[in-house]
Amino acid sequence: ADAFGAALAPVACTARVVESEGGLELGLLARYGSRPPTVELFTDTIELAERTVDARGWRHWYPPGSVRAAALAHEAVHVHLHHGPAKAALKHALGHSALRLGRLRVPGHVAGAEEVAAHAYARTVCGLGRSPLLLTAALAAEAEAEAGSRTTPPPARDARREN
Repeated sequence: ADAFGAALAPVACTARVVESEGGLELGLLARYGSRPPTVELFTDTIELAERTVDARGWRHWYPPGSVRAAALAHEAVHVHLHHGPAKAALKHALGHSALRLGRLRVPGHVAGAEEVAAHAYARTVCGLGRSPLLLTAALAAEAEAEAGSRTTPPPARDARREN
């Protein structure tokens, strides 16, 4: 899946692109919806990703603006794989068979393959030094820590000490 995504020819994003807030609560940087074809970019998560890149010293891997560009490229591949022959080509490239009768074979679904291909494509077309999967993992940890700091109740007070 990684090799398939990295080898894809440039894919134009044909879906409508919208920006909104609320990605941190959903745990999303971007998402693709097929009806109507729309890519939604979550600006709050993109901003946290940019801060995470700076805080971890990864700017040489993820240049300024590359998080947004990679999110768009990633979702463009989802659009590409959702419509047309590309989805079948990915299944064929993976070589997993769901059913085989003699020389006839039905390609099988491999969970997560489309995500891996989309991340590899984004890494390649955006010229990133590391896969966006690394940033995704770091971002999940940052978002969890940020959410925990907002929702952690104050420590319980011991009534005996106040006397």
